[in-house]
Amino acid sequence: QVQLVESGGGLVQAGGSLRLSCAASGHTFSIRAMGWFRQAPGKEREFVATMRWSDGSTYYSDSVKGRFTISRDNAKNTAYLQMNSLKPEDTAVYYCAASITYYNFGYHLTMDEYDYWGQGTQVTVSS
Repeated sequence: QVQLVESGGGLVQAGGSLRLSCAASGHTFSIRAMGWFRQAPGKEREFVATMRWSDGSTYYSDSVKGRFTISRDNAKNTAYLQMNSLKPEDTAVYYCAASITYYNFGYHLTMDEYDYWGQGTQVTVSS
């Protein structure tokens, strides 16, 4: 089992920045990828970013590419999502997720490719 706890959400003005953290505990050795998703009110949860644990390669949704950066600290078993140039449409609950499935190539892009989820953290961007 892997437990995930997000933190770092809050209220920020448009153009500002926030850094989300996702601390993993438990069987962290089994993690093969970690990702971030978000869900805005009345909308489905959508993919934001992912990192493959084996080589640190990353993939982003078009809506955040160039503004958001996913990273990790192996010593702390923590993944981060640095969010810059925030827009009101980035307002959502952000969830981190972990997958124990290894991919030789490609990325974990859909919700059902992840095995563990955090509780979510609210990000609100005011205009």
